[in-house]
Amino acid sequence: MKFPLSLLKRFLITDALLDDIAAKLTAIGLEVESIEDKSESLKAFVVAEIIEATKHPQADKLQVCKVRAAQGELQIVCGAPNARAGIKVALANIGSIIPTNGMEIKKANVRSVESQGMLCSARELGLGDDHAGIIELPTDAKIGVSIVEVLGLGDPVIDLNVTANRGDCMGVLGVARDLAAAGMGALKPPCVPPLYPPPQAGGANPRPISITIEDTDGCYAFLGRVIKGVKNGPSPDWMQKILTAAGMRPISTLVDITNYFSLAFGRPLHVYDLAKLDGGIVVRKGKDGEKLEALNEKSYTLRATDCVIADGKKALGLGGIMGGSFSGVTETTKDVLLEIALFNPLAIAQSGRELQIESDARQRFERGVDAGFLEIADARATEMILELCGGEASETLLAGKIPAAVAPIAFDAKAVNALGGTNIAETKQKEILTALGFTFAGNNVNVPTWRHDVSQPADLAEEVLRIVGYDLIPTVSLPKRADVSRPALTDQQTRVCAVRRTLSSRGLHETYGWGFVSEKQAASFGGQAPALKLVNPISEELSVMRPSLLPHLIAALNANTARGNDTLGLFEVGATFENVTPTGQHTIAAGVRIGLKSELHWHDKGNTDVFDVKADVAAALAAAGVDISKCQIERTAPAWYHPGKSGVVKLGPKNTLAVFGELHPAVLKQLDCDVPVLAFEIMLDAIPAAKTAKRKALKTSDFQPVRRDFAFVVDAKTPAADLIKAVSGAEKALTRDVTIFDVYEGKGVAEGKKSIALAVTLQADDRTLVDAEIEKTAQAVIAAATKVGATLR
Repeated sequence: MKFPLSLLKRFLITDALLDDIAAKLTAIGLEVESIEDKSESLKAFVVAEIIEATKHPQADKLQVCKVRAAQGELQIVCGAPNARAGIKVALANIGSIIPTNGMEIKKANVRSVESQGMLCSARELGLGDDHAGIIELPTDAKIGVSIVEVLGLGDPVIDLNVTANRGDCMGVLGVARDLAAAGMGALKPPCVPPLYPPPQAGGANPRPISITIEDTDGCYAFLGRVIKGVKNGPSPDWMQKILTAAGMRPISTLVDITNYFSLAFGRPLHVYDLAKLDGGIVVRKGKDGEKLEALNEKSYTLRATDCVIADGKKALGLGGIMGGSFSGVTETTKDVLLEIALFNPLAIAQSGRELQIESDARQRFERGVDAGFLEIADARATEMILELCGGEASETLLAGKIPAAVAPIAFDAKAVNALGGTNIAETKQKEILTALGFTFAGNNVNVPTWRHDVSQPADLAEEVLRIVGYDLIPTVSLPKRADVSRPALTDQQTRVCAVRRTLSSRGLHETYGWGFVSEKQAASFGGQAPALKLVNPISEELSVMRPSLLPHLIAALNANTARGNDTLGLFEVGATFENVTPTGQHTIAAGVRIGLKSELHWHDKGNTDVFDVKADVAAALAAAGVDISKCQIERTAPAWYHPGKSGVVKLGPKNTLAVFGELHPAVLKQLDCDVPVLAFEIMLDAIPAAKTAKRKALKTSDFQPVRRDFAFVVDAKTPAADLIKAVSGAEKALTRDVTIFDVYEGKGVAEGKKSIALAVTLQADDRTLVDAEIEKTAQAVIAAATKVGATLR
């Protein structure tokens, strides 16, 4: 919400500096987003007068204007439809900088006609959103004077970010009240005039219109007053300057009064041209398909859920959001109906969101307006209209019922200090609450009607603490515990964090995907349980609880490859769903890789292959406390993996820890992926809990290790893991490591066979090995290999 400093000082008597006011506002919970002083950026723009406007000889939408300026007569080409002789305008001379876009004004040639400056609109100068025409200044403005002086733009404008619970601060009066309570000055509340006219029998103009509320859910109360014989011209200069500074465009006195009330008091009003109404006012639900031409020059199709203000034949406006253009007041309006209503915030929010209408009234009604201010607003608005527009006012007609005040809240000064960790005297607490408008009745506090957000003792504590200042609350360290606290994370959470860090360190980028996939994707990844289908899906593409993380990872790969990023690794850690039983949800770490092993380089390392994702799995399992060398590698991967380029990591015959390999081409085709994808899935729930036994101290040998190489010929279908397992167990006391360094098939090796070369490292802890020991171990290795069908090459 934007407002000028001068408006704040209408309600706050203060000598405080602007910077101090801004700092205090932020400290008490009303965040200052910016303070704008337009005097610097707009001081070069001056008043000029159009003395002649003729059609451009080569452009239908342009006019050639003769302009009287301080330096003499200028010729300016202008495209504004309201450019005409006799009006005062805002002139940008040559050399001026337009503040909204940084453009420098230069002498120009527009369709063969010289232009010696620019006539500016409100949007171009940052004074509002109006770009339909140029600014029209008051007729008594002196030529050559800066528009800063004419429009009162030397008034700093404060922009507040008002939270959703503080509807009272959507009016400057509420802001002033908070500042006064915080010690920044004294509140100057508005005086309340008597009702117009005082209730009397047989009044000159008693209640000349009927008001009925049919939609009692959408509208609680409606105050209506007819004022006849008004004269609707331009509003006073002081009001125009305030509205302009706040970013509102002055229109006419009647309209400007309603805008002023919204800005000053947070109370939206509306005025109808009485001559345009057909019968009385009815607040009802909208009719499906009913049309409304709104004041923002847009047409809306209303629905049966909308709260509509109507007369006997047509909709006049959306209650609490926006009025219709048909019933709006104009310069010729003589009789008006003043509306001061109270609408349901939830109904306002729903209609505004569905119809996509943003308005000042909607912002205030959504947050909640002061129910106790209805009659006061009626009296003040009537007084202002009669003072500025003249006329004769009828009695006020109230339809509906003004809601009662909320129940009192128990007050306990000790509880306030206990909640805030403070030691604020009870008298000080009561002083703050009283300044904010609360009243005391014994040990209870009566909540003012403008504070909808206060309903319990904790809210009272918040009010006291924010006014005292959160930064003044003493910092108190928590007492140290004598006992040892338990770890904050469970073993499973620790394991997940370790896996995340490890996969990230291996160059994979973490992603987060939806928890749903399409039925087609679910079927491709084993998700067949009908119970996993959503009753109310967001879309058909997100209609089933995901059985795998891979579909969304592949979708992310597709998005990257479409933009030229064809070397990439992604991973996600999240939940997958097998069924709806308590054990049907699993925590999975899944990843995908495409492209090269590393970025393109002259020393090309080739494309990513199955062993890269196997290495990812091994590293992640190691981080989770699993030694992959003690696991079994099998070929029984699920159907969405390539049967010849995939594997399964098991710990025992039934416990599957991970799956890795190249995804099946048919599955990739279904997912619109046209590049080979290497993937892995790690079942984090299947990893056994870490043992609590103390870890043994690391033991190293001071004696020289010995390496012996062996090449064994085995059947081509024999897993290399079987051979490694057999060799590793041949002489456990001396064998430190067994590593494959070559696999060969071809000339010299029989068809259907392959040669696997192993490097076996031998070492003792207490001696240097002699030839006899080494030879004996080598024979044991050969014998162990023979048992799995291997022969020494």
